[in-house]
Amino acid sequence: MNPFRYRFLSLLGLLALQFTAVCSGGVGTAIDSARNGSGLIIPPSSIITGSERADQYVSILKGKRVAVVSNPTSFVGQQHLVDFLLSNGVAVQVVFAPEHGFRGEAGAGEKIKDGKDPATGVRVVSLYGKKLKPSSEDLSRIQWVIYDIQDVGARFYTYITTLQFVMEACADNGIPIMVLDRPNPNGHFVDGPVLDVDCRSFVGFNKIPIVHGCTVGEYACMLVGEHWLRTSKKCRLKVVSMLNYTHSTNYELPVRPSPNLPNANAIYLYPSLCLFEGTPVSLGRGTSFPFEVYGAPSFSSKEFSFTPTSIPGVATRPPYQDTLCYGIDLRVEYTGGRRPSRVELKWIIDAYRMYPEKDSFFTPFFDKLAGNHQLKEQLRSGLPEEEIRQSWQSDLKAYKVIRRKYLLYPDFE
Repeated sequence: MNPFRYRFLSLLGLLALQFTAVCSGGVGTAIDSARNGSGLIIPPSSIITGSERADQYVSILKGKRVAVVSNPTSFVGQQHLVDFLLSNGVAVQVVFAPEHGFRGEAGAGEKIKDGKDPATGVRVVSLYGKKLKPSSEDLSRIQWVIYDIQDVGARFYTYITTLQFVMEACADNGIPIMVLDRPNPNGHFVDGPVLDVDCRSFVGFNKIPIVHGCTVGEYACMLVGEHWLRTSKKCRLKVVSMLNYTHSTNYELPVRPSPNLPNANAIYLYPSLCLFEGTPVSLGRGTSFPFEVYGAPSFSSKEFSFTPTSIPGVATRPPYQDTLCYGIDLRVEYTGGRRPSRVELKWIIDAYRMYPEKDSFFTPFFDKLAGNHQLKEQLRSGLPEEEIRQSWQSDLKAYKVIRRKYLLYPDFE
């Protein structure tokens, strides 16, 4: 990096201590510098998440009727956020459970049932399945909604769509929402095709690329500031920001963000490998290494093989269950948590080449994951990877201008 640019960015980081960022249409959000007094980068172990900054929100919530949107990643130290709030005298009235459930009782794609949390007796309402947004009845008499879920920075990771739907419900019902911010493990780059609106779905809702480069707090600010919420009502948003985080930070999550992302390798490879969910290719669901491999029974490569099995709560009916698959083991190349810095297309290009039945390689779901109809045709036509990547650049450049307006932490550039 240019020495002058480095000093300039360092000065900006220090000046951030003196200012407050305001999410357009929302509540002010403090920006905390990611550098200490000497200007040295603070190690990732020193990151303090929004949920760990209890002094910033517990006093606000005491005496209020609260709803919580959470899942198994919603921890304050060793205690789940809901248990933490209850133990600190906050009246949690309802928990909204997204994909995988409130305490992790469901695998990918499995419907979540309404009920009561056995540990606390708090009512649990599913936001995954037929119902994706809280109703006015669900929010009756609620005074604050708290969102605390670990994201992994990919457009098709469904928790940011749940965030949008909850924010819309809060705005429509005049209830403020508080986002407890967490690191983005893929927040060190921005890449991939930007969504075309005609490919909008639950796995991609706004004009953002596959890797959006935002924390959930920053993305919430973007939803408000860019008027992407589908409501004419004002969303009152408060983000409890992190301390000591930057978008360059290599942060390994202390809790797996979902059942099929068990480690750092899987999290880093997820933005590229999830495209296989729109093909007949297995990406290792039903093994101990999901999102670290890919393969199919008909692949010609015989150097590596695996057999998916049913794993309750993780992969109950994985593709090619109990069938030997041949493929590629990416753990060889990405061992040690090496971080990709772009969405890699080489693996899906190779898989398409190896798959014998080309006409059935792409399913309709592929376009929803890609966010457009072009990528499928580009791959079919054998377009070189760099030429495909070049076709994204204009939209990516425009998105990066938007993103920069909502950053709460020093960027990776």
